[in-house]
Order: sequence, then C-alpha cells, then structure tokens
Amino acid sequence: MNLEIVKPDDKLFSGEVEAAVFPGSNGSFEILNSHAPLIATLKEGTIKLTVSGKVESFDVNGGVVEVNNNKIIVLAE
Repeated sequence: MNLEIVKPDDKLFSGEVEAAVFPGSNGSFEILNSHAPLIATLKEGTIKLTVSGKVESFDVNGGVVEVNNNKIIVLAE
C-alpha cells in the first residue's frame, strides 16, 4: 500500500507500507492491503507503520485519514 503522512508545513512519510495502525477518535484501528474505502478522524497519538518488516512511529496531534484503492492519505496536525 502507498501511504503519505502530511502536516501543514511538512511531509512526514511517503512510501510503501505493509500495515498501518492509527489512533482513531473511537479507538485504534489497523489498515492492511485491500482494505475497504474509509475516512476516519484521528486523535492525539502515534501512527505505527510496518515498512519492510520494521515498525516506524510518528506522533500526531489529530487529523484525518482516507483509505481508497490501497492508497492511504493522512492529513495530520
């Protein structure tokens, strides 16, 4: 899956991931390959990405995530 994490003044991440875990407003959730289309709000927390078998983490203060056709876009605060 292709994922981009964008803040108003910076791009935190752009690339292929195997899995992504997000701090959703109603609880954390994981996105895997071929996930159904989704739009969700994020609360303050940590986004955890699995990239080539390794976990990378990014702290966010909230935001929105959109999933569609194996592409994930995060607009983070």
